[in-house]
Formats: sequence, structure tokens, C-alpha cells
Amino acid sequence: MNRNLSRPNFFRRSFLVNTIFSPLILTFFCTFILSCGEKKDKFKQDKGKSDATVVDVIIAARESVSDKVEVNGTVVANEFAELRPEVSGLLTYLNVPEGKTIQKGTVIARINNADLTAQLEKSKVMLDMAIKTEERLAKLIAVNGVNQADYDLAINTSNSYRADIVYQQALIDKTIVRAPFTGIVGLRKVSEGTYVSPTTVISSMQQLNNLRIDFTVPEVYQSFVTKGGTVDVVIDQKGTVQKATVIATEPQINQSTRNITVRASLGGASFNPGSFAKVYLNAGAQKSSILIPTNCIIPESRNKKAVVVKGGKASFVTIETGVRKADFVEVTKGINVGDSVVVSGVLFARPDAPVKVRAVKNLNTSAE
Repeated sequence: MNRNLSRPNFFRRSFLVNTIFSPLILTFFCTFILSCGEKKDKFKQDKGKSDATVVDVIIAARESVSDKVEVNGTVVANEFAELRPEVSGLLTYLNVPEGKTIQKGTVIARINNADLTAQLEKSKVMLDMAIKTEERLAKLIAVNGVNQADYDLAINTSNSYRADIVYQQALIDKTIVRAPFTGIVGLRKVSEGTYVSPTTVISSMQQLNNLRIDFTVPEVYQSFVTKGGTVDVVIDQKGTVQKATVIATEPQINQSTRNITVRASLGGASFNPGSFAKVYLNAGAQKSSILIPTNCIIPESRNKKAVVVKGGKASFVTIETGVRKADFVEVTKGINVGDSVVVSGVLFARPDAPVKVRAVKNLNTSAE
């Protein structure tokens, strides 16, 4: 009886609990779902920000540019030769005074030519006999003691031996290596007793009394390089500027690089052949142009590109360049004054991808 009377009270309490707490539970659940959505959206925003490439830029502006072309050059000797034998054989004599000056025609090496010398001596003996026979027949033909055919044969035999002697002497001369010009001998590459061939380098020779410098310039500056003109050359680390006189230009332009090779004379300058040199070519007066660092240019097969920040995104623009300096390049087309040009982080930028500008640098610090 008491058990049945308590049931209405139980259902009444359950109804009160459900009525009061159900809205609270629903409110808490909705709040939790909304907060999770906000966190997810915030995570996406943070992730989008973290995906932006961090770059440094410069603001393109016009700078005063001296139209002076700077190119690389190499010092070359007035004369240079590698000393090689003309024939194969055993070295029986070697005279290589390393680092000293020798005169043209000095014997530097001899190759074993005993067989050729013996053959030459034999031909000389045969020639003497042929000459005596020719002289006897000449006396006989004067008195009709011999026919003309025998006398002509004797003359031909003598001439044949003379030709053999000339030929054998030429073979012997090929076994002797002589200095091709007056100059300084380089280091000795072989020793006496070595078997050598025409591919073997015995030593080298250079003539240093009138050094030259070879360099290449773009074909657009060809008109500024004329025979008899002068260029400025810097070779040593002190930055000393020397004048060089243009003596010749290659008549054909390189089809791959579109450059032309120029040779200039350094006169009596004392430098080692092979030294690196900077050549400065004056190609006009000063002008105002846009300059960008060389490291922010992206070379391609047919053109060049640079990265410009537009609307927070990377934009790849095709550019045309002009005067090239050590660290900077003149831009003649593709970049306007005020453009934000990416100077660091270029390799990580992607077309139309978001970028984050870390710092705005000036032209001088951006090339460091």
C-alpha cells in the first residue's frame, strides 16, 4: 500500500528534474558545439597565415646608373706553346731550364734516332758512288763511248739519293724538339729515358713581354668596342685600374650566349697568364634606371623573371635587363617604380600564393 502511494511522488520529482535541467543541458551542448566551431575556424585562419611565404622586398625606384659595362676577362700570354715531340720514341736528351728564358731554336729534347742516322749515312755513301758513276759516264758520252740512256739513268740515280738524304734528314729533325720562340720555359713534365709520343707534353713555353686580355661583351655593346679603343682593367686585389688597348675582335658572335670575344693588349704589365680580370667598358653617359639585385632574378630558357608582391600574393613578371653590375642589374621592362620586388625567399615563392613581407630593405643592403 505504501509502495503504490510513493509512485506518484517519484514521477512528480522526475518530471520536475526533466523540466528544469533539460534546457540547461541543451544550452550547454549548443555552447560546446559553437565553441568547437570557432576554434576550428580560428585554427584554419592560423594555418592559412602560417602557409604564407615570408619574404623581404625592396621598393623599386630609379637610381643613377653609369652605363659602364662590367665583364670578366682572362690574362693570356703573347705567345704560348706546349712542347711535344712529333714522333714516338725514347728520350735520349732533355734540356728544360724551368722558369728561365731561352732563345728560339734552342734544343730542348732529342728522341733516339740511331736508325735514321745510319740510313742517312748509307744514303750519303750511295750518293758519292752515284756521283762518280755520273762523272765517268759524262766523259764517255762526250766521245760517244756510252749511249744517252745509261747517262740519264746515272743522273736519275744521283738525284734519287739526294732526295733520300733530304727525306731522312727531315725525319731526323722531327726527333728534335726545339724552342718555337724566345720565352720562359715552364715546368718539366717528363724525365730523360721516358718513352714519349706526340700526345706527351714535355713542358710549355710562354712569352710574357706583351700580355693580352681576352673578354666577352654582349652583342648590344659591340659598337663600343673598336680596334684601337681603350678599356679599363682591374686585375690585382688592390683595385688598380690599368688601360688596355683593343687590338682585335672575333668576327663571329657566339650563337649560344650572343656575346662577342674581344682581345686587348696590356702592354708591359707584369701579371701571370690565366689571371682573372675585371674589364670595364664605357658604353655611354649616366642615366636614371630601375636597379634590382642580381640574386632576385629567375633565369629561364627564353627570358628572365622576378617576383613582385601584389595584393599580398606573389606575382611572377617577365623582365628585360640592361646594364649588369657586380651585384645589381638594370631593368628596362617589366618592373615599375613603386613595385615591391622580392629579394629574399624567391625560391620559396609560388605564383599567386600568399606571401608575408618581413622587412623592406634598401638596394644596398639587399645585395649583401
